[in-house]
Amino acid sequence: MVADVPQTKLPFRDARRPSNEPHLHLINNNKQHCLTHRVPPVPPIYPMKYLSSSKLLFFCIFVQECGSFVLVGPSAFHMRRQSPKVRREIRATESAKDLMNDTQDGVLVPPSMSDSESLRLLPDRLMRLPRHSNAGVNVILEQTESTLRKLHLHSKQISSENYNHQHVSAAKDAALEHETVYANSYVDMGKIDIIGFDFDYTLVTYTEELLHLIYRMALERLVKDRQYPLEMLDRDLQFDPYFSIRGLAVDKETGWITHLSYTHKVTAAWEGREKLPTKRIFEEYQGKRALRPDERRKRLKPLNDLFSMAECCLIADTVQFFKDEGIPYAGRNVVTDVLTAVTETHLSGDFHRLVAQNPDLYFYPTPHLKQLLLKYKEAGKRLIFVSNSPYWYVDAGMRYIFGPSWRDGWDAIITSAGKPSFYTEPNRPFREISIETGRLMFKRVDRFERGKVYTEGCLREMMRLMDWTPIRRQETQDGMDTLNVAPANVLYIGDSLFADLVDAKREYGWTTAAVVPEIGYEMEIQHQPDFALAQQTIGLILSALRSIQVELGCELHSKEDMTVLDSLEKLVSMWRDRETSILGNPFGSVFRARYQPSLFASSLRRYSDLYMTSVSSLRNYSPQHRFYPNHNHRLLAHEMQKDSSECWSLDDVLATSTEEPVNGAAIS
Repeated sequence: MVADVPQTKLPFRDARRPSNEPHLHLINNNKQHCLTHRVPPVPPIYPMKYLSSSKLLFFCIFVQECGSFVLVGPSAFHMRRQSPKVRREIRATESAKDLMNDTQDGVLVPPSMSDSESLRLLPDRLMRLPRHSNAGVNVILEQTESTLRKLHLHSKQISSENYNHQHVSAAKDAALEHETVYANSYVDMGKIDIIGFDFDYTLVTYTEELLHLIYRMALERLVKDRQYPLEMLDRDLQFDPYFSIRGLAVDKETGWITHLSYTHKVTAAWEGREKLPTKRIFEEYQGKRALRPDERRKRLKPLNDLFSMAECCLIADTVQFFKDEGIPYAGRNVVTDVLTAVTETHLSGDFHRLVAQNPDLYFYPTPHLKQLLLKYKEAGKRLIFVSNSPYWYVDAGMRYIFGPSWRDGWDAIITSAGKPSFYTEPNRPFREISIETGRLMFKRVDRFERGKVYTEGCLREMMRLMDWTPIRRQETQDGMDTLNVAPANVLYIGDSLFADLVDAKREYGWTTAAVVPEIGYEMEIQHQPDFALAQQTIGLILSALRSIQVELGCELHSKEDMTVLDSLEKLVSMWRDRETSILGNPFGSVFRARYQPSLFASSLRRYSDLYMTSVSSLRNYSPQHRFYPNHNHRLLAHEMQKDSSECWSLDDVLATSTEEPVNGAAIS
C-alpha cells in the first residue's frame, strides 16, 4: 500500500537536472501540498507490467485536479518537468500531514462528486474488457479491468472545445519555458567555427496573429483573384490554431489533409473538417495506407514549416465549404488555387509590410538572443545570417529584436537567399544591397564586408568569399560524391527541415540544429494527469495483450482468441483517440502518427543533429559544450530490453525501500 512507504520529505530538484533517484510524488493541488516518497533505484518500468504474484507493479498517485489515480514507473514521474506555478506550490508547502487526512486505512480516497459531475465520467466501454473461456486468460482480463476501473475512478470525459481552449492554450504559453537542447548525434560546439542562422521562426518568433493574417489575406485573394464564392468571406472563416499541425501532407488529387508515419503510411486523413474512415483510405490508396514512392512524390505535398499551417487550414476550410453548400469541386483545383494564393500573399509583400509596421503584435520578445550571439562572438566563432526574406523586412524585425546596429555583429548577411536552391545552385552571384536606398548594386562582390547586406548568391560562392576550404569527400550514403566545406566546422540553425537543413546536411555534411517549438508545448500537455493516465492505460492493455498470448501458447488461435485480441486492440485505439483529444488537435502529436514515429519525427532525427524549442535555449550551454545523444536513441527493440526486466514486483521494491542506494547507484 502507498502508506507503507517511509514518508521522507525530499528537496525539490531542478527539472533540468533530474535526480538519479526515483521519486514517488503524491500531489494535492487544492491543499498545495507535496508528499515525496523515496524508493530505491530500479530500472525503468516501461512498458508497464501489471501483474506479479497478483500484485500491482506501478505506483498509484492521486491527483486532485482530475480526480484520478495516476500510475507511473519510478523513471517516469520524477523526470516530469514542473511548471513554475507547480514549483512555487511545492516550495510553499509547510507540511504534508494534511494530505494523509484524505486517506482511509492508508489508501487515498478521492473526493465525492455531484450528480452533474458523475454524468461526465468516462464511458464504461473504455474500461470494459472482454472475457474468455480460458481460466488463465480470464484472470488476466479481470484483474486488468479491475485495475483500469480503480485507475479511472473519477476520470472525466473530455470536451474537445473546452479542453482545447483551457489546457492547450495554457500549454502553448508555457512551452518556451522548456529550454533543453536535445541531441540526435554527438556535437562538440568547441569545434564549431561558423554558425549560421535563419530568420523566420528562428531568430524571430511570431505570435499566432501572423498565421491569422496570412490565412485572411490568402482567402481574400482566393475570392477576388480566382472568383471563389463571395459567401466564403461572409462565413467568417479564419485560421484555426486547434486544427493544423506541422508535418502533415496534402494529397493534391483529393484535397485530403493526411498525417504520415515514418514509413509514409497514411495514419489519418481529413476531407475538409471531417475525418475519413479507414475503409475510405484503403480504397483510395489501392488497398493499403501508402502510395508507391513515385506516386507519393507526385500526389503528396509536405506541410513542414510553421507558415504552412495557415495553408493547411485554408485548404480544409475551402473543401468543407464546398461540401456544406453541395458545390461540386475537384480536389486538385482547390489545392492548386489555395497554394497559389498563399504563395502570392508571400511574394506580394503585403503581410510583410503589416508585420513590419506592427512588430509588437506579431513578434514575441526574445531578450536573450543578443546575449547568445555576443557569447559566440567572444568565443571566436563567425556568425552568418541566411534568410529567404527580403532585406527591408529582415531589417524591421532585427531592429525590433537587436536594435538599429544589429548588422555589426555578423560576418555575412544574406537575404532573399532562395533556400533550398541556395545550397544547390552552382554559380549564382551575390548582389550587394544599398542600405540607404534598398536597391541592388550590380557590381562584382569579391568578399563579404561587415555591416553590409547581400542578396541571392549560392553556397559555393559563399564558400569562396569566406575562404572556406572545399574538400572532396568520399561517396555519401546516397552514392553521391559532393564538394564540401569541412563539415564539422559549420553549424546551421533553422526551423524548416527541408528549406533550411536537409540539403545542408545531405549535400554538405554540415552540423544542423532545428528549432521546434512544438517540443515544449507537447511536453506541457504530456505532463498533465489526463495524458499520463491515457499513456499508462495503453501500456496496461498492451501488457495484458502480451500476457494473454503467452497464456494461449504458440498454437493456432481460435475464433474466440482472435475476438478477444481484436477487442483489446480496438480498446487501445480508443485510448489513443483520447490522447489525440488531449493534445488539442485532430491529428495528435507532431512527433507521433498514432503509435509510430511520424514522418516529421523521422526527418527530424535524420537531418538535425540538435533540436530545441527556441534558439535562446543555447544560452544555457557553453560555446564549448559537448552534446551527447541519449544512449538508447538508436537502439533496436532487443537492445533496449537489456535495460529492463520482464516485470517488477512492487512488494520487492517496498521491502527494500529503507535501504540507501549503494555508491550512489542510479537508473541507467
